[in-house]
Amino acid sequence: MEILRVENLVKTYGSGDNEIHAVDHMSFSVEKGEFVAIIGASGSGKSTLLHLLGGVDRPTAGKVFIDGNDIYALNNDKLAIFRRRQVGLIYQFYNLIPVLNVVENITLPCDLDGKMPAKQDLQELLRTLGLEKRENHLPNELSGGQQQRVSIGRALINHPAVLLADEPTGNLDSKASEEILSLLHISNQKYHQTVIVITHDMEIAKEAGRVITIDDGKIIGDDYKA
Repeated sequence: MEILRVENLVKTYGSGDNEIHAVDHMSFSVEKGEFVAIIGASGSGKSTLLHLLGGVDRPTAGKVFIDGNDIYALNNDKLAIFRRRQVGLIYQFYNLIPVLNVVENITLPCDLDGKMPAKQDLQELLRTLGLEKRENHLPNELSGGQQQRVSIGRALINHPAVLLADEPTGNLDSKASEEILSLLHISNQKYHQTVIVITHDMEIAKEAGRVITIDDGKIIGDDYKA
């Protein structure tokens, strides 16, 4: 079952001689439950692509469909609501709210919707993330790996259609990186999430079931694990 479809996607910056095609007429689809790594050199357009997939930035041309919804046909308010409910975003630098504790950061998307998760579901997620003893800690009381676990929990709490991660291990040591990779696998296998990771980390790429390679805003490889 197709969960994501990209049609002739373009993102252009500048004009004339200074025009840059960060994303240059990309088209591909992702099936529900896939674990996809998108790799490429710095400046290849992969982070721009992720922002377009997640509804963070609007394309110059083309379409993105998530769970059958043409997300850029929505106005800004409706897109923000759709993104909060259907797209889980994980960033390299966590983006946690410093004055909110672990539980408050994780449940923030629910709070914004005025609908909190069941206590049992929240406790199960905290156990899965290894944060059940850190519920009341603020971000500055956590290690980098723990902060990234909180951001993963926040991305999972609304059971989004797609989980998007931008260099999720880029700011972590090797042990914490292994833990985050394990959690991404858990979200894919236990919670049946569709996971798309932008990464320089070849260990993550090796673990993905599919690797899309991009260069100069174009797809130059699309390989499935045998």
